[in-house]
Amino acid sequence: MEGLVEKIKLPSPGEFTQDWEYEVADSTRVGEFLHAYENMNLNLEEKFALMLVIVESYNDAISGNKAEENMAELIKYHLIRDINIHINTIYYWAKLDEDDIENVFAITPFIRGIVAIIKET
Repeated sequence: MEGLVEKIKLPSPGEFTQDWEYEVADSTRVGEFLHAYENMNLNLEEKFALMLVIVESYNDAISGNKAEENMAELIKYHLIRDINIHINTIYYWAKLDEDDIENVFAITPFIRGIVAIIKET
């Protein structure tokens, strides 16, 4: 978290923060977060945490009908390319154990598409 606070100017976690990655999500900054993921020298922990921020931010964008399709393609690319870092994130957001689409995240159908791609390879 500390690295991302410095590198991307995210708010520092508070004393009682438990889900910092979700608290700092911002649907208006998805492009900026993706740019940082692609262009900054990030270690594995920073990539993991930043992708959580990206996915939550994009989930918020979908919920608010502000999602940009080109962002989806970049997110998919990075999740698949760095699958060794993000496999747990993918399966968390895919909610594969839930059949009722009303009980999943806005981003779940998109993430389930990524799971399908992963299973094909």
